[in-house]
Amino acid sequence: MSATRIERDPLGELPVPANALYGIQTERARRNFPISHLAPLAPFVDAVVRIKKAAALTNRETGRLDPRLADAVVRAADEVLGGQHRDQFVVDPYQAGAGTSHNMNVNEVLANRANELLGGKRGEYRPVHPNDHVNMAQSTNDVIPTAIRLAVLGELPALLESLDGLARALLAKGVAFDRIVKSGRTHLQDATPIRLGQEFAAYGHTVERSRERLAGAADPLRDLGIGGTAVGTGLNAEPQYPGLMVQHLRMLTGLELRAGTDRVQLMQSMGDPAAFSGALRTYAVDLGKVANDLRLLASGPRTGIAEIVLPAVQPGSSIMPGKVNPSIAEMVNMVCYQVLGNDVTVAAAAEAGQLELNVMMPVIAHNLLFSMQILTNASRVLAQRCVVGIEADAAQCEHWLERSPALVTALAPRIGYAEAAKLAKEAVAKNVTVRQLVMEKGVLKGKELDAVLDLLAMTEPGVPGQRK
Repeated sequence: MSATRIERDPLGELPVPANALYGIQTERARRNFPISHLAPLAPFVDAVVRIKKAAALTNRETGRLDPRLADAVVRAADEVLGGQHRDQFVVDPYQAGAGTSHNMNVNEVLANRANELLGGKRGEYRPVHPNDHVNMAQSTNDVIPTAIRLAVLGELPALLESLDGLARALLAKGVAFDRIVKSGRTHLQDATPIRLGQEFAAYGHTVERSRERLAGAADPLRDLGIGGTAVGTGLNAEPQYPGLMVQHLRMLTGLELRAGTDRVQLMQSMGDPAAFSGALRTYAVDLGKVANDLRLLASGPRTGIAEIVLPAVQPGSSIMPGKVNPSIAEMVNMVCYQVLGNDVTVAAAAEAGQLELNVMMPVIAHNLLFSMQILTNASRVLAQRCVVGIEADAAQCEHWLERSPALVTALAPRIGYAEAAKLAKEAVAKNVTVRQLVMEKGVLKGKELDAVLDLLAMTEPGVPGQRK
């Protein structure tokens, strides 16, 4: 067995790994919650560490914390933020309510490391104590909701950048494919003409709208309830503490942050994180639809639509030689389904708060940040390894369009809906094009026929044959 040290807390004694920077409360949580075997996500760890650093600076500034101890906590926090000691954060995301275990994990790691920097030993908690000094003027109940907000805001730029890149890639294809006319499809049935470029431009604009929605949904998260301590009333925190904390957190994160006007409300409600999760869900819904469309448009190559060709990124079958699948789009679909499930978890957990606290915050934090992480990566990969390399098969687009019975829609203003419907049915029955049938029957001739069945003109507003 590895060497251990004995630590004590209000519940008694427990052996803790001798080389661990964490302590007895973390060890209890590690033993109590062997659930997912997942480590806490790095942005969440970083957010709590930054809160501890800001608290040390604030408490030093108010004169409540000895500068020597405060400086040691700050140095310990800087080591973690610089990438050290990451393996010491070991509490499963599925843990005791509110995140007390995670909060104490951070408190113990920083206290033990601060003591080492001051010449002390791990596990002795002298002169720096995890509760009395690292957690000074704080409660899990205001630290964790603040950490959720900081972590989401910290990850937001990368998410928005990935959406920007995907939107640019789709819009570029909109320009490149703008002169390619193809059959539209509604209900998975032939519909009036559309340009391939219009389809891709619309995908790009959909992503842009999601970007705007996400940025807007993130803004309320800038209101921080830190300083509310146990129930939002601020017991054990000086009056100047909340404002100073927000100032220090602004400097430490570079984020635009605001001191919340009602810290009780910010502790009671997980509505702001739930709203942001809803915006993530909406993006996942739209992104999944785009990925599905790419798979449909690329289906084939001989027995599907096959109007576009996706980049080949890997062999598609272990048994069928030469088969290539829409692998990137398939991955994106799976990510989107996961995000939908994550949002259900966030919504249910946000509703499950009681009175002054929502104890389900750890699972809210994990699912929010996990959704952001996988959407960021999936959007970037979709842009870089799929969209930028998409090619159009203009001949195939023309092939399907000429055979579409929906072209009779252009004739309806001339011959009426009922007669146009008869022509559509007859064209399908005889396996001829609408143009061939119209010429055969002499419904329209010459320039008039060309004007009414101008396929490119059908992709813009106007009545066929009456455009100037």
